Amino acid sequence: MTDLLRRIPMLCLLVAGTAIPCLSQDRADIVIADFEGTDYGGWVAAGEAFGTAPAKGTLPGQMPVANFQGKQLVNSFLKGDGSTGTLTSPPFTLERKFLNFLVGGGGYPDETCLQLLIDGKVVCTATGPNTNSGGSEALEWAAWDVAEFAGKPAVIKIVDARTGGWGHINVDHIVQSDRSRGVSPRTREMRIAQPYLQFPVRTGAPKRVLKIRNGDEVLREFEIELADGEPELWVFTDVAPWRGQTVTLECKLPEDSRALDAVHGSDVAIEGPELYRERLRPQFHFTSRRGWLNDPNGLVYFDGEYHLFYQHNPYGVNWGNMHWGHAVSPDLVHWKELGIGLYPKKFGDWAFSGSAVVDIANTSGWGKDGQPPLVLAYTSTGRGECIAWSNDKGRTWTEFDGNPVVKHTGRDPRLLWHAASRQWVMAVYTEAGPGLENRFIAFHTSPDLKNWTYRSRIAGFYECPDLVELPVIGGAPDERKWILYGADGQYLVGRFDGQTFEPESAKQRLWHGNFYAAQTFTNTPGGRCVQIGWGSGITFPGMPFNQQMVAPVELTLHRTGDHVALRAAPVAELATLRGQAQVVEVSAAKVGTWTAPVQPQDGFELVLRLIPARTGDTGLNVRGLPIRYSAEKQELTVAGKTASLPLDGETLDLRVLTDRGSVEVFAEDGRAAFSVLHVPPEKQAALELVLPQGASLKSLTAYDLKSAWGR
Repeated sequence: MTDLLRRIPMLCLLVAGTAIPCLSQDRADIVIADFEGTDYGGWVAAGEAFGTAPAKGTLPGQMPVANFQGKQLVNSFLKGDGSTGTLTSPPFTLERKFLNFLVGGGGYPDETCLQLLIDGKVVCTATGPNTNSGGSEALEWAAWDVAEFAGKPAVIKIVDARTGGWGHINVDHIVQSDRSRGVSPRTREMRIAQPYLQFPVRTGAPKRVLKIRNGDEVLREFEIELADGEPELWVFTDVAPWRGQTVTLECKLPEDSRALDAVHGSDVAIEGPELYRERLRPQFHFTSRRGWLNDPNGLVYFDGEYHLFYQHNPYGVNWGNMHWGHAVSPDLVHWKELGIGLYPKKFGDWAFSGSAVVDIANTSGWGKDGQPPLVLAYTSTGRGECIAWSNDKGRTWTEFDGNPVVKHTGRDPRLLWHAASRQWVMAVYTEAGPGLENRFIAFHTSPDLKNWTYRSRIAGFYECPDLVELPVIGGAPDERKWILYGADGQYLVGRFDGQTFEPESAKQRLWHGNFYAAQTFTNTPGGRCVQIGWGSGITFPGMPFNQQMVAPVELTLHRTGDHVALRAAPVAELATLRGQAQVVEVSAAKVGTWTAPVQPQDGFELVLRLIPARTGDTGLNVRGLPIRYSAEKQELTVAGKTASLPLDGETLDLRVLTDRGSVEVFAEDGRAAFSVLHVPPEKQAALELVLPQGASLKSLTAYDLKSAWGR
């Protein structure tokens, strides 16, 4: 009994330790369950999580499930993470050395687990790999060494007793075998002779946690889809601080894996000549050198540089491993990517979104040599809202030893200086339960960026707040209003006294389509309000990078009668990329669908004015992407996304930015803005005008846009 109990905390070691030799007398495998039937057979389901039959792969609302065998598996996400239950096998006799199985989903012992019971007692248990946001629904082989139980009757119970995040389990193909298919810890020692380590990646391979140790100190710890064999891409990590030292790579891998052998040192971050020359690399939208990006973070101008930080997975092209990437630009157009801005404190304690400011008056006391510090706030997923500062133009950051400064259920702190009340403000997303009515932007204040006091909150917003004050163009002299933004691009116009936001209108929307989590720069020259958003869902299949930022725009606030609303226009600096201009003769335009005589490059800009027909849709096709205006409905539609757009006169003005993978449309001096995914079909006409009877073209100029990367 003592020996059995000792095994449980060790999870039966999942065959960690020595490998089992491949003996010629290995017996044929015995399949306990492959879950390919119309029901569970002799297995007994209790509760709601497992239903009455195996799942046919991914269930509604679930990330894609991968690496199961056949067409079905056990998947307890039947009613989401809120359902619970068990699935218990009929008794069987243990006749081989190992029990192999595929397992995925939640990583919570006793809550999302697979258990082996002998005489009614749990002797082995296993879970999926996931306990944090993100993760993967891929199943992976695991194994129990059951040789000591040979000949005994056993039962397998699959348990879902968790209702929170990752409150489900995936299981498939349970097999008795004389050979283990599980993973075990593998290590490799390497002397660091070069500033970077390169890792082979194959997207879709099992995600594994890899550690780089220097003795007992963990230098880096991240999840990675390591490639065995030919990699799909190479990713890197900076190990320059440990040059000359010997480190240990540590990862759980199958016995025959050679993935760690392929890891090697490099003098450059990106090896090979293809950087910024990739087939789908955007020409003027920001993308990371390698890996995934999402929310823009820490947008701040300081000492001649615009800083763009962003949510970043350096080790793969899908979401995960949230670091802060970092790039700088003198002009919002030509970006230079630097090293990682913020590393996670530890694996699973990700560096989520946040913001940055210049502490001009040095209220924090962190300034040095008469220079103000850069200060940022970010969400540590394991701690709360945290503060860090930099005295070297944002190249390195020091954590405030009083972190977290705000602890709550929420994320994404937005810092700003409220001049009227002479204090710092943090606008931060917070939640008190499900539903939009329980999702808030909360306001905290501080005299010194260290000590924060809760003041108020406003309901109806989700994630990534932004708060900015703007002059009202067309309003009374010195009229100014505050804008409160949420991640989805909806905003309120109102008053803010440094503690409470009072809306003066209903929510409005400026942006439509692939646009999320936008943020405006702080400390900009001349007080310009420059915004960058994430082009959420703009993907680049087969590329070593994924997702892009929307082109930077300047926001202005306009009054038309009693109505006050935002407008967006691409920043003037983008015009520096303009090359050849092709002006179309207005008289050449024909009624119907007419191919315009322009042959732009991969990146181009259209500036045009149309008179829409009173009936029927007027517009254009940009490399096959439809843009249509209905005068009857007073609506503009781009790739199926529609915005209300009454015209001031008879003309419709459009400005269109086209790049590899996306199209952005700004209508009527930026009263409506669109960002949409679009990879043009081959041999598609660059531009077609759609002019029904009564419509006409007033002007059209097409500009080639040169690559911002100098390629």
